[in-house]
Amino acid sequence: MLASKSSTLDPGKPGLRVLLAIGALAVAAAAFFVWRSNPSPQPLAVPTPITPNTSITPLTQSPSAKVTVHVAGKIRKPGVYLLPSGARVTDAVTAAGGVTRGASTGPLNLARRLIDGEQIVVGATSPQTPLGPGSPVTDPATAILDLNSATTDQLEQLPGVGEVLAARIFEFRTSRGGFTSVEQLREVSGIGPRKFAEIKPKVRV
Repeated sequence: MLASKSSTLDPGKPGLRVLLAIGALAVAAAAFFVWRSNPSPQPLAVPTPITPNTSITPLTQSPSAKVTVHVAGKIRKPGVYLLPSGARVTDAVTAAGGVTRGASTGPLNLARRLIDGEQIVVGATSPQTPLGPGSPVTDPATAILDLNSATTDQLEQLPGVGEVLAARIFEFRTSRGGFTSVEQLREVSGIGPRKFAEIKPKVRV
């Protein structure tokens, strides 16, 4: 009885091979599905190179900028000249042909930067020097300046007035179309009550 049961359960060699093949296929299928279920590493995207913004330009002064100045006085070729921005008084004197024979530049500050629209009077050393209409000449010690016609060089001769403050007075005069009273000097930046009291006796309109 037992022998018949064991013979029934025994698949035999052909059956064993079939079972082993089925088992191997099952293991291979399981391994394949496990492998497929694992996330595969993805290649990283190549970073986009950052290119510099070529549209940004440095804040430099345009080489084509110009200033217009009027050169008068003891000069070979008086007149209005167009010079590069940043030029000095000496450049304006040179452009106008230099001083006349036997003359000097007087109290001019040749190293000062030019201001657009200003008048440069060459050789202004005394009130008797003829410079033509609209070109006043002053003696720093005694003369009274006309605020509406004085040059920046002449304004620098006022008590406590340097190059920067003279330029502010000139710009104020230009923007307002001239001074209507001496008291308007108090509206110029940098002129307080004390400085105004020093300047007032030296100027007029």
